[in-house]
Amino acid sequence: MSKIIAVANQKGGVGKTTTSVNLAASLVVMRRSVLIIDMDPQGNATTGVGLDKEEQPVTLTEVLLGDVDVGEAIQKVPSANFDALAGGPNLSIAEFKMMVMEEREYRLHYVLADIKDNYDYIIIDCPPSLNMLTVNALVAANGVLIPMQCEYYALEGLSALVGSIETIRQNSNPALEITGLLRTMYDPRNNLSRDVSNQLAEYFGEKLYNTSIPRNIRLAEAPSHGLPALLYDKRSRGALAYLALAAEMIRKEASLQAA
Repeated sequence: MSKIIAVANQKGGVGKTTTSVNLAASLVVMRRSVLIIDMDPQGNATTGVGLDKEEQPVTLTEVLLGDVDVGEAIQKVPSANFDALAGGPNLSIAEFKMMVMEEREYRLHYVLADIKDNYDYIIIDCPPSLNMLTVNALVAANGVLIPMQCEYYALEGLSALVGSIETIRQNSNPALEITGLLRTMYDPRNNLSRDVSNQLAEYFGEKLYNTSIPRNIRLAEAPSHGLPALLYDKRSRGALAYLALAAEMIRKEASLQAA
């Protein structure tokens, strides 16, 4: 059964795209088949895997609006050996048009129905707001991965996001659950980071991944080369951290299935 994971946080700059791209690449190393979906009009996940968001003949926009079949829009990313469904600026147009459609929050759910079993993991990079695009991702997903920095304002935004996830679970997608919280740009030497991390562990327990992602220049440089960090510098601390995250995710899922 495919695991569909929405990488979401209403706060920007917390590492959603970095996590989506690098987790996808790391899962492939673990011999899992992966599709990454760029749900963000900024199109950063698209460029982060080496595709030109301005030159895509068919994107997620046309798929969501029903103009083309999803199979026509999926591309192989040869360098990373996973598939991608490109996003870009036209997703804002798709969001606007979807607002008047029936069952608008289920558009992505229906799109993925025919292809989800082709993959072990589908990773959805969400925009930094709870708009119709993010709602579509959450309705289509069975898990939410929440990347967050360990700072004061992050906790305020987190409570709002958890409330939104619960609302969608109750009203539209009873299978939705929080897969885990991921500490990004984490510096254990920082007192505030440690304090926030302890609060997360107290409140979320096993939902908080043991793996944390450090600040790492290679993670920041890799997107400009259109590569995941694992392919840009496989020995970097950032690349190794995402490999550890993928391994932890797979172990947790195996233990849940065994239980």
